[in-house]
Amino acid sequence: MKLLPILLSGVVAIAMLGGAATRAADTAAPAEKKQEVCPIMGGAINKKLFVDYQGKRIYVCCRACIEKVKANPEESLKKLAAAGVTPATAPVTAPATAEK
Repeated sequence: MKLLPILLSGVVAIAMLGGAATRAADTAAPAEKKQEVCPIMGGAINKKLFVDYQGKRIYVCCRACIEKVKANPEESLKKLAAAGVTPATAPVTAPATAEK
């Protein structure tokens, strides 16, 4: 009979720990989803074709889509965000300086 309360307290402790682990997993930051699809045509992206806009890199599938993204980059960013995609960060280049 003394064993029953010990077993019950063990089961309760395990259940509580399992619930804590689930809550911790729920609060973890979601992994960033990389862009795989062109926001204009919906095809697979070509990593050699992109538009850099306000520090973000928007990849496209073909050269025709470059002009469409340039015409309205905000719309492309909205489409990516709606799909849960985090755009890549555009590399920062140093300004050109004149040599003396």
